Amino acid sequence: MLSLLLAVAVGVAVLISTSLARRFRIAPPALLLLAGVLLGFLPALRAAHLPPEAVLLLFLPVLLYWESFTSSLREIRANLRVIVLLSTVLVAATAAVAAVAAHTLGLPWGPAWVLGAAVAPTDATAVGVLGRALPRRLATTLRAESLVNDGTALVIYALAVGVTMGDDEVGLANVSGLFVLAYLGGMAIGAVVAWVAVQVRRRVTDPFQHSILALATPLVAYLVAEAVEASGVLAVVVSGLWVSRASPRLFSAETRQYVGTVMGFLTALANAALFVLVGLEVQSAVRELSTFDLTKALLAVAAVSAAVIGVRFAWMFTSPYVIRLIDRRPVQRTRRIGAKPRTVVAAAGFRGAVSLAAALAVPHSLPDRDVIVFVTAGVIAVTLLVQAPLMPRIVRWAGVTDDGSAEQERRRAEITAVEEAIAALPDLAGRTGASAVHADQLREQFQQRLDLLRGDGSGAQGVARDREVRLAALAHKRATVIRLRDEGTIDDEVLQQILEGLDFEEVQLRHHTFGDHADR
Repeated sequence: MLSLLLAVAVGVAVLISTSLARRFRIAPPALLLLAGVLLGFLPALRAAHLPPEAVLLLFLPVLLYWESFTSSLREIRANLRVIVLLSTVLVAATAAVAAVAAHTLGLPWGPAWVLGAAVAPTDATAVGVLGRALPRRLATTLRAESLVNDGTALVIYALAVGVTMGDDEVGLANVSGLFVLAYLGGMAIGAVVAWVAVQVRRRVTDPFQHSILALATPLVAYLVAEAVEASGVLAVVVSGLWVSRASPRLFSAETRQYVGTVMGFLTALANAALFVLVGLEVQSAVRELSTFDLTKALLAVAAVSAAVIGVRFAWMFTSPYVIRLIDRRPVQRTRRIGAKPRTVVAAAGFRGAVSLAAALAVPHSLPDRDVIVFVTAGVIAVTLLVQAPLMPRIVRWAGVTDDGSAEQERRRAEITAVEEAIAALPDLAGRTGASAVHADQLREQFQQRLDLLRGDGSGAQGVARDREVRLAALAHKRATVIRLRDEGTIDDEVLQQILEGLDFEEVQLRHHTFGDHADR
């Protein structure tokens, strides 16, 4: 009964929070987290807890897989050095400074390092909210950092827990071995699982089965990697990038559309529900606090939050200058960014579900576990409830917006595709047996489309007007077939079949037509 009540409560919270976020233009994670905190006041839900296994074995792999699947591999390669430094050195530095802050307030070194490792990684799903508002380079850097840094943080976390519990020893060989196994092992396993998944999916034609395999791929990659103590996070990220590269050539249009719809919905729902559950766990952390009094615990939250945020700002305003001294190549000079864009990257270090899952996974026998959970939950709340609402103002102050480069590439690609399709029409018509009349009609349609795409501002307006006419015609068609159903000329099954085609065409027009970028 508790599970059903929790599912209903989370669903209602997601519905209300996302509606308010859209209406008032607030970052959804902040409202979702707050909704979870409020749910914790309900006596019936006080016994509900977020199992760490649910995040690390169920939510996390699927969410990271889809984030990596929809990320730009080209941009990741172009910014690889920055991403690697952010997801390794910065994570280690953040864990260390947070541990020092916690130890200064009375937490022993072992639990302090566990806490530092838990709060070190940024959250991919929280950072992803900013993607549409930032230039592609900054958005990709933030997303890739948050995809990879979990692996570094979890290695430090496992080492800290092992040392605190007396199971591991700190040594250069031991630490180096753990990192090599985590990174190289995780990437290798991710590549192997992705290759197998692609080979299987090449032989599958049912879109439903493709969706099952798309869900299974990240889970298998994560489980296999974790079974050999490699990084499950990196295994999932590599598998997502690999399948993303193979998908356009190997899978049918119907399959890609179906899988994209299924995965898009599931990941959006899982992401939203996860933040509500994290907020619910914040309430639980307050109730279970016993080692520290509440005042001291809140002071620890403030200190660790300041450490986490401060280290990131310090990193963004020191490391670029060190790199500039070392690498003076002209190509690197063209990729430098100013202080204001770096401020945006520094302020975007949100923490999320992975941090809380790591804290909840701390063995109950480890000293000061309640403080670790409470402070981690507090740091998440600070970054999502304080930093996240400030981000739109910071972005506006910095003057960084989507530079339109992706839209320009899209337009150039569409122009090239239409030009080459027109050039190939005679050969295509001959191979398919189409008449010259049909080929000429198609050429005329393609040429009209090409003229609109090649236009400047007036051309873009022409595309928009063309879209509006097509949408109006679709609405008229829809009204006609509904009238025919109401009159008894066609039945509901026929109506649904016709509407499926009309709906698909409308979605394509609304979301994949050049010139509608501002509407999305």
